[in-house]
This record gives sequence, structure tokens and C-alpha cells, in this order.
Amino acid sequence: MRFLLKTWFLPLKRLFKPKNSRYIKVSCRYSMCYVGPTPVALILVIDLSAFTLHIIRTMWVKREISSLIEQTRSTRPALLITGARQTGKSSLLNRLFPDLPYVSLDVPLEARQASENGDFFLTSHGVPLVIDEIQYAPELFRAIKIQIDRQRNATGQFIMTGSQQFPSMKGVSESLAGRVSIIHLHSLSARELSKHFRLVPTPENILTWIIKGGYPEIYQHALEPGRFFSDYMATYIERDVRQLINIRNIRQFDQFMRLLAIRSGQIFSMNRIATEVGVSTNTIKSWISVLEASNIIYLLKPYFENFGKRIIKSPKLYFLDTGLLCYLMNIQNTEILRNTPLLGAIFETFALGQLLRSLHNQGKGDALYYFRDKDGREVDFLIPEGNLLNLYECKWQDESGEIPKNIKKLIKIFGEETVKQVCTLTTATKNIPISKTFRVSNTIDL
Repeated sequence: MRFLLKTWFLPLKRLFKPKNSRYIKVSCRYSMCYVGPTPVALILVIDLSAFTLHIIRTMWVKREISSLIEQTRSTRPALLITGARQTGKSSLLNRLFPDLPYVSLDVPLEARQASENGDFFLTSHGVPLVIDEIQYAPELFRAIKIQIDRQRNATGQFIMTGSQQFPSMKGVSESLAGRVSIIHLHSLSARELSKHFRLVPTPENILTWIIKGGYPEIYQHALEPGRFFSDYMATYIERDVRQLINIRNIRQFDQFMRLLAIRSGQIFSMNRIATEVGVSTNTIKSWISVLEASNIIYLLKPYFENFGKRIIKSPKLYFLDTGLLCYLMNIQNTEILRNTPLLGAIFETFALGQLLRSLHNQGKGDALYYFRDKDGREVDFLIPEGNLLNLYECKWQDESGEIPKNIKKLIKIFGEETVKQVCTLTTATKNIPISKTFRVSNTIDL
């Protein structure tokens, strides 16, 4: 009888089980019909009104950097993963290494123990060990160095994460030189989102990705971006900014960030921002260093090798996540974004972010620059490759198949033999090779 019920019930259970749910409870009852002592029929009654569905939805966007992390862990004694808050560092490590012991220094007691007695802390937790938010106890680096040196050839001893770049880097360079590999994790890339949701990079999809940004929690819990970034900013200023510098006027710092947002993709002038905010240039310099340290902005350096004094040498400023950028600019939907005169600069910011993600997910460094001379000849992005140069120009919806005029001028300056590849980054749905050295590409097929 139990076998008969199981045989009948399981197909029904599968029929009503929602996709992505882990288990389901179904209320049902059965009875037997008899003719004399002989059972002749089984009557199974399922009361749909009594259905109780327990749905646990799990959404995980596969991270392209996963293979790099696994490979690095198998070859190096220690690994440090840096990135902005909530880019998914802890979740990714829990996903990749679910059986490894884990400790978070975000817990004050753990951070104090790690700072005051690093040797005891490591002994009590054992090796291998995942250490989250290492920036809260930089004193621990020295104890980690001692532990690594005891077993110098053992790989994968420590996997660490840090949300603040500069303080962690100082400790790494002083204590773990030659013992640690550093990997940078960004928020989700357009390619990761495209693969997961099976979407092509149409202009409308790109506008949506720009508005939402790439923070995993927005997609995991279907959050409204404005609400998420409002909470994110409050947490960021309260925890990261105040930890690094003493800000007396929070509103002034908020104004500063919003002024930076409308200048994303532009050459950064510290004096101009200081005048508009009403603070000293030293204060602006301090605030910029905080935004860099917490991986909110990126300062793109100019390429001026062998070009003398006629080259602009100030950096260009970009936000690393366009969702936060749009929030600070009060761009709330794709219609506003489509019609803003700043769409070109915002798309350029988006493209810069995708290039950086592509480089970092492959374990490559920040070999990314821009070029502009005092005669106005420029290219948005430049990536050296040996003695050759790859040039990238951003154009919203440009599939003309023509090399941009500004690039033609630069080719004459650089020399045709020096330019390996010219690429127009646009909203094309696929990579379009035009010639051996020129192609039109979207921001996914980089």
C-alpha cells in the first residue's frame, strides 16, 4: 500500500513543485473501496485548497572569477580578495569552499582577539582558514606570515577578504610579500548577467543593467535599486568612511559624491571640486583616497609614454558601479537615462567597468589608460600589449563600421605599426569584425 501511494504521489508532487523550490508539502487523503473483504479501488483525494508550498528560492549568478580563485588557492600559500562592500566576496568563498573553517573579523570580539594575539587566534581556528574582513585586524598579517613560513610549500593556507584596499595592501606589502596573491572582485559584470538571465546586450537591456548596477543582492532578492543604494550609502558612510577619516559634515560629503557622479568619465580637477563643495583641496584629496580605498571610484591614468609635455597628465574619474552612479545622479529609470545628455559619459563609465572586470577576472593587472593631448586628440581607453597598443572608443549606438575620426588622427601619431587593434565599444548585440585591425563590439564580448 505504501509503495502504491508513493508511486502515485511523487508524479503529482513533481507536477505542483515550483521551479527553484527545495521542498513541498502536499495535504491529501486516501481511502479504499471494498467488495466484501477484497479491496477493488484506491481513491486518492487531493485538496488543492490545502496545498502548502514552502518555497526557498535560490538564485546564484556564476562568477567568472571562480576558476581564477580556485587555481590561485592551489598554487599559493595565501590569497586576498579585495572589493567594495557587498560585491559577494563572502558568498563566493562560501560557495567555492563550503567545507573550510570560516571566521569574520566583522565581529568585534573576533577582531580584537586577532589584533591582540594573532598567534593564539590562528592556533584556535586552525589551518586552512577563511578570514573575512581582514582590514579590521591588519596586525594579524604578521602572525599569518609566521604561520606560512612554518610550512612554506603548503598552498591554500589562508583565504582572506577585505573591503578596504589601501590599509590592507600596506599590511600585505610589509608582511606577506611573495606569499600572497591579490585578486579583485567587482560587482556583477554585464557578461555574467547576460549569461545567467540569457539576455542579449540590446540597448534596452544595457540601460537596465546600468540603472541596476551589479551588486548581487539587487538580483538575488529582486530589490528596488533606489532603496538598496540608499541603505548602501548610509552603511558605507557610517562604517567605511568614518573609520578612515573624521568627517564632521555628512551632508557635505554626500554633496561631494553627487558632484563627482555628474563628472564620471571626465578629467578630474581637485581644485574645481574643492571650490564647489567649499572645502580645502587637502580635504578633497583625503576624501578621494577614501573612495578609492573602498573601491567606489577608479582614477584612470593617462598614457604619456614618449609623448613629452603636450599630454594631459591628470587622471579621469569613474564610478565602478553604474547603479550607484545613477542613484547619486537621481536617474531612477531607463526613460530618464535614455534622455539625459550625460548618457554618453554614463555609457563610457559602464564600458570602463566592463573592461576592468574582464581584466581582473582573468587575473590581469590594471594595464588600462586613456590618452589626450593638448590639441584635443584623444581615445577613451588604451591597453598596451607588449610594444603594441589596443585602442577603445565608446559610442552609444554606433554600428557605422567606420573607424572614429579621432582614432584615425591618433593612428598617425602612434604609427600604424604600433596599433594592434581598434575597437568601437557600442550597443551592438554581437562582435562585428570590420577588418584585421578594427572591430565593433558590445561590452560583453571584450
